[in-house]
Amino acid sequence: MIYKGRPFMRLDNIIYYGSMADKYIIMLQVLETKQVPDKQKAGELNVASRVAVQLQYTSPDIKAKDRVVKKSEKEGLYAAMDLATVWLERALSA
Repeated sequence: MIYKGRPFMRLDNIIYYGSMADKYIIMLQVLETKQVPDKQKAGELNVASRVAVQLQYTSPDIKAKDRVVKKSEKEGLYAAMDLATVWLERALSA
């Protein structure tokens, strides 16, 4: 899947945004979800309510704990993706 011209991959509750070929990538981790009514079907959907956002180096030579450049928490996936897009664009253009 592509989001704003960059790869967007999901594995369980972790979402990676960006390309491993670039210097930076975004990691989003869904920390909490909430149930909301599904308007198209009878029932409810799980929606991300709290998301951790991290801008990370992609270099395998850097230890995992040292890869994190910036981190934050946001309420909802939309706010997290908005921040992630800005961080990644700025980091890759610098």
